[in-house]
Amino acid sequence: MSRTLAATFGGSAGAVALLGIVGLLMWFCLFHKRGVSRTSETGSSDPSLQGRHLGVESSLREARRFQLEELSLATKNFSDRNLIGEGKFGQVYKGLLQDGMLVAIKKRAGAPSQEFIDEVNYHLPALYLKACYVSSIQHRNLVTLLGYCQENNQQFLIYEYIPNGSVSIHLYGTGQMSPQKLEFKHRLSIAQGAAKGLAHLHSRSPCLFHKDFKTANVLVDENFIAKVADAGLCNFLGRIDIAGPSSEVAADEIFLAPEAREFRRFSEKSDAYSFGVFLLELVSGREASELPSSGSTENLVKWVQNSQDYSNISSIIDQRLDSSFTAEGMEELIKLIVRCLEPSSERRPAMSYVVLELDRMVDKEMSSTTVMGEETPTVTLGSQLFRATN
Repeated sequence: MSRTLAATFGGSAGAVALLGIVGLLMWFCLFHKRGVSRTSETGSSDPSLQGRHLGVESSLREARRFQLEELSLATKNFSDRNLIGEGKFGQVYKGLLQDGMLVAIKKRAGAPSQEFIDEVNYHLPALYLKACYVSSIQHRNLVTLLGYCQENNQQFLIYEYIPNGSVSIHLYGTGQMSPQKLEFKHRLSIAQGAAKGLAHLHSRSPCLFHKDFKTANVLVDENFIAKVADAGLCNFLGRIDIAGPSSEVAADEIFLAPEAREFRRFSEKSDAYSFGVFLLELVSGREASELPSSGSTENLVKWVQNSQDYSNISSIIDQRLDSSFTAEGMEELIKLIVRCLEPSSERRPAMSYVVLELDRMVDKEMSSTTVMGEETPTVTLGSQLFRATN
């Protein structure tokens, strides 16, 4: 009898506990639903967020809307002393926000428009905030867009500030800036980082193309880590500048793949071609539009494409590199350049392959030319590059 009574009471207690758990779950779901509803109705006063799905709204809040007053204060009223460049979007200023963060502010004339807000929220941040619109996919080799502003018939894009500027400044100088010496290992490392930035864009679903990749759009931070800038800006400008022809927002002609230059067809492979031009500038230390010699009638890109012998290409290697590289490392890099510059897009490598090749080259070059302890490695240096063997 006692066993039956205990079993009865035990079963009743279990049933009550189960009902209690079910009740709690129902209450939680109802409360959560109401909370979501209130958030979606009152979460933001930005007109671009009205009627959006909650998941999308969460990602849009990642793109901060700055006030003109704080941007003016950050740049000392957009002083010429803070002007650090000018690009397709407009003038670029260095700014110091009140929280101590350094930013790069791109400014241009433009009437306030919903299209501008939509493009900032759905296209530029999408490069960093895609993947179900919520989770961040920021990458160490991409320059991060922080937010935007449009007031007083002006439009602004606010990016993280990259202190050491573009690779082009260090290679061949711009304006009053003189070119600097970059060792081969540093140039390989910069190429490696830039390749990873591009490959990351290409790995997104749907695939994202840069369309404006060039040496001036590869920046280096205080540790000389490469960061690809202006990813998506070409698409962005093309959509908000309805009246402007696509050629106005295209990459510099020398960096354009044949199919992009002729038919405006952009793809992963057109980015790979642009990357090949970038590698060529890294190796030569010169702008790719220059002539390889005084007697030449072709620019560096055409000259490399028409060269049949790798030993001829070695003549354009930047003399500032001295002999700080191995012959094997340089030869492998030149072969990669030639592959990226293939006129046929089908014959160019994907950026994922380029990353693997550069990873391998960097590891090999670092181990071959770095002295460990008191040991001196035996290497074939650049002074013996392509020397004929008997």
